[in-house]
Amino acid sequence: MTGDGAAALAALVLLPSVAGIALLLSGRRADRLAGPVGVLVGMAGVALAAAVAIGRPVVSAPFLGIVPGGDLELAVDGLSAVLVVTVAVVAAAVTVFAVVDVPAGAARARFFGYLLLFTAAMLMTVTATTLPALLLAWEVMGATSYALIGYRWDVPGKLAAGTTAFLTTRAGDLGLYVAAGAALAGTGSLRLDDLATADGGWRDVAAAGIVLAALGKSAQLPFSGWLSAAMAGPSPVSALLHSATMVAAGGYLLLRIQPLLTATSWAANATAWAGVLTALVLGAVACGQRDLKQLLAASTAAQIGFVVLAAGAGATAGGAGQLVAHAAVKAGLFVAAGTWLTSLGTKQLIGLRGAARRHPGVGAAATVACLALAGVPPLSLWATKDEVLAGVDGAALRIVALAAAALSAAYAGRILVVVLGRPDSDAAAGGDASLDLEERGTRRVPPAATGIAAVLAVAAVGLGALALHPVADAGRAVLDAGGESTPTALELFASGSLALVVLALTLWRPGVVAIAVRSPLAGWVGLRGLLSPRPVLAVARAAAAVDDRGIDRAVRALAAGVRRLAVSASRADAHVVDGAVRAIAAGARSAGAAARRPQTGLLHQYYAQAAAGLAVLLVVLLVVR
Repeated sequence: MTGDGAAALAALVLLPSVAGIALLLSGRRADRLAGPVGVLVGMAGVALAAAVAIGRPVVSAPFLGIVPGGDLELAVDGLSAVLVVTVAVVAAAVTVFAVVDVPAGAARARFFGYLLLFTAAMLMTVTATTLPALLLAWEVMGATSYALIGYRWDVPGKLAAGTTAFLTTRAGDLGLYVAAGAALAGTGSLRLDDLATADGGWRDVAAAGIVLAALGKSAQLPFSGWLSAAMAGPSPVSALLHSATMVAAGGYLLLRIQPLLTATSWAANATAWAGVLTALVLGAVACGQRDLKQLLAASTAAQIGFVVLAAGAGATAGGAGQLVAHAAVKAGLFVAAGTWLTSLGTKQLIGLRGAARRHPGVGAAATVACLALAGVPPLSLWATKDEVLAGVDGAALRIVALAAAALSAAYAGRILVVVLGRPDSDAAAGGDASLDLEERGTRRVPPAATGIAAVLAVAAVGLGALALHPVADAGRAVLDAGGESTPTALELFASGSLALVVLALTLWRPGVVAIAVRSPLAGWVGLRGLLSPRPVLAVARAAAAVDDRGIDRAVRALAAGVRRLAVSASRADAHVVDGAVRAIAAGARSAGAAARRPQTGLLHQYYAQAAAGLAVLLVVLLVVR
């Protein structure tokens, strides 16, 4: 361990890990203690995160010591300092919300155990400096997300949703293993900082693998559909998963390996376009949703798209600011959505009309969060989006990004139109028949939920200070991004005006945006279908046909050819080689027999043979001469 606060960094990851495992092993016996334990660990995590952000420690544990960078090493620099504080604060807030949202009779020890493990995995992800540490955290995050999304496994569809999310992200995760192999081959090291120095093609392979894994984890195109399925999880899971943890992990990783993207220009361009297209397409998808959680899910992918764009464009400060601001805004909105679901028994927009009027505290916090999501100045996402756009080169990228930003105001306005409207008593009474009884719950809003929503709303407002040059410059200094482009006053004014105009039009003519509900956008433009069993089975059948008709047929033909060649070789061996050997042996035997005939043992015959031999030699000598 090195640096001030090394023990704090180890405790930051180990404390939620050990507490989570203990709760899981204790089972239902620990249900009563699970909530308080989760809150205490969360609060301790905030204090530890602040300590390591200041101390910038390094912690290493032996793992693959024979390989440089093979140990499990964690370290805190400017980027990870910002993220550990964000993750710890949001996780603590969501844990408090979960205490009042998860029913008392539920398996609370199992829920909070997985929640703590999930948080520990994200904290390890943002501090990992070696690929073994990153892979360990990445895998634990994926496994615990499956358990949390499918927490109510006995309700039809819940476990399938967790499986969809797990398998989709798992497919992308394979890219990290490819990148690890390429790093070892190209640099001889497994350190993340060494990836940009890999030899030749290995650098391209490493970049491709990490980009694939990051896009899958952050639900970017074409992987976005799993985020829709993940909405089957409990509201606290959605609040944590969509704000500061799993969906943000891919964007963070791309910011972390930004030197590698710069060294491979194609990877930087591909990353930037993947992010901006996701922001545009999923922003449009959000406009077409009838379900509030589905709208928020699509908007999450769209907002993280700006982070991915920032990584591709080299705007580290803008991307980090977008991650932090989005975490506060989206966590607050999911807390509000979960609160309304519990109190009103529905997550359908039609049943949430006037929700902000019924519950003014949560309604006020949600209104502020929606305004921030829309990009209204002087709130947080207005400032951070402009930081991202300031680093974007190329007119095409900038135009698409501005269109995506305008859509943010449209779908945020759609939420405001509903929750600020006059309550519809019939819709409210009807509730949502698709929800299970556990989701319908009680009809009151716990003060703790209102308090958490208010705290997150204050953060969404306060982070708007990033638009001020002294604050922005201080942030760039922390991130060591002093040379990056900054937005001008005119650019800030233009983007803020665009957001206000689109938001005003949406509030004035909500039917214009509501047209999207009757379009393919409502069904996530087929993105969820890509993850259904049908296309997977179709691909499997095609692969089976290729295997049976092509590969197997070629193997069988090769085997038959080898067998025929072996028969021919056997015949040649039996009739030619063996025949020649037998003939030589017979000749040698005959020669031996002929050589034995003169060996009679009679002296006079030997003299006669000698005389005959000399006579023959004499004749030969005379002939030769």
